[in-house]
Amino acid sequence: ARYNSLPSFVAGGEGDSKISDAQLGHEKTLSGLLTALAGANIIYGLGMLEMGVTFDYGQLVMDNEFAQMINYCVNGIPVNDETLSVDAIKEVGSFKDFVSRKETFEHMRSISHPKLIDRKVRDKWKAQGSKDIYQRSMEEAIKIIDTHTPYPLSDDVKAELREIVKETERHFGLDHTTPDF
Repeated sequence: ARYNSLPSFVAGGEGDSKISDAQLGHEKTLSGLLTALAGANIIYGLGMLEMGVTFDYGQLVMDNEFAQMINYCVNGIPVNDETLSVDAIKEVGSFKDFVSRKETFEHMRSISHPKLIDRKVRDKWKAQGSKDIYQRSMEEAIKIIDTHTPYPLSDDVKAELREIVKETERHFGLDHTTPDF
């Protein structure tokens, strides 16, 4: 597709597992990362289980986070004097305290910030209900379904879509029967 300057629509982030488990996580991450590294423009498979036979909203929320992490890696992680904190290393020296340095905090903020992957210590995890990633993902999916309000299309976009539909209907000799947006 890239050789011919065409967009590619490729399966990735899929797995054979029938439930959201370690097997599925491994398969989705591996197939999603390899597809992204190969340069696919659009990768489908998010939210799917057993190779697309089943769709799961909790899995979709999880896969969204995994896709963001894959995208972060594929777009490249900057490696330069600043991100390596070369000046700070020269100033502080070997085997000294870098954790309290301003540069350390700044660079920690620039890495991925997963919402669902749990990086808390066990006591905090237990205090918050000992939920696994699937439970947290299902809660987030339900919250999204209950509260999300899509952004309305602008009048310009609505008009452009309407014109595309009308042009297609004219091309195929159809009467204008499609309702307005």
